[in-house]
Amino acid sequence: MTSAVNSSYYDEFSQGYDHGRDRGYHKLIDDQAAALVRQVGTGGDALEIGCGTGLIMERVKTFARSVKGIDISPGMLEHAKRRGLDVCEGSATELPFEDESFDVVYSFKVLAHISEIDKALSEMARVTRPGGHLVFDAYNRDSVRYLIKRAWGPQNTSSTFDEAAIGTRFDSPAQARARAEALGEVVDVSGIRILTVHPAMLRIPLLGGIAERAEWALMNSPLSRFAGFVVMTVRKPG
Repeated sequence: MTSAVNSSYYDEFSQGYDHGRDRGYHKLIDDQAAALVRQVGTGGDALEIGCGTGLIMERVKTFARSVKGIDISPGMLEHAKRRGLDVCEGSATELPFEDESFDVVYSFKVLAHISEIDKALSEMARVTRPGGHLVFDAYNRDSVRYLIKRAWGPQNTSSTFDEAAIGTRFDSPAQARARAEALGEVVDVSGIRILTVHPAMLRIPLLGGIAERAEWALMNSPLSRFAGFVVMTVRKPG
C-alpha cells in the first residue's frame, strides 16, 4: 500500500472522523489511551505518532509540558490545527525530529496499519530520551473484536474507501510483547475494549454505564490479554 493511497484514505476519512467521538465508545477509548500516557508523561515532552485530528493530543495537552503530533494526512492535520495543536505532516518510519527529543512517544490505532512496524518502533525509540517511555497498542488477534472484524468484513470509512483500502495487522499479545521487549523494559501491559462486544453497547441506557465502568476496572487485569487493543508501556534504557 503506497503512502499516497494511505494519505488519500485518511484525508477522506477526516471529513467525518470526529462525528460522535465526543461520547460513548470512542470517547471512552480515547480517554483510556490518554490515561495510560498520563501515567508516564505528566510534566514531560510528548509526541503522538499518527495524531489524526488531535483528539488524544487535546487530552495529553492538559498534563504534559508540551505535546507535538505527526500524521501523513493533511486532511486530518487541518482539524488538529483548528484545535490549536502543534502538528506536522510526516511519516512514522522517518520522524523529522532529533534523537532523544521527547520524554514519552505514543501511538494508538496507527501501528497496526504500518507495514514497516519495526522501523516505526525503532524511530519512536530513537526520538525518546533515555529513561523515557514509549506507549503503543497492538490490534489483538485473541479478541472478540478480531472475530467481529473477520465476520463482518471491511466497513465504509468514507464515500470512496472502506477499511480494506489499508493494510491491518492483528498480533497476539505475545507478539506485541516481543516487539516491546526489543525496545526496553516493559513496565505495563493494559487492555482497551475488553468487554465491549460492539460500540453500540455503550449507547444502551444503564448497560452502557455499567460496561464503561467495567472497562476502566479491567484495564490492568488478567483479562487485558483478550482486549481489542493491547497497550504496551516501555521504558527506554538509560
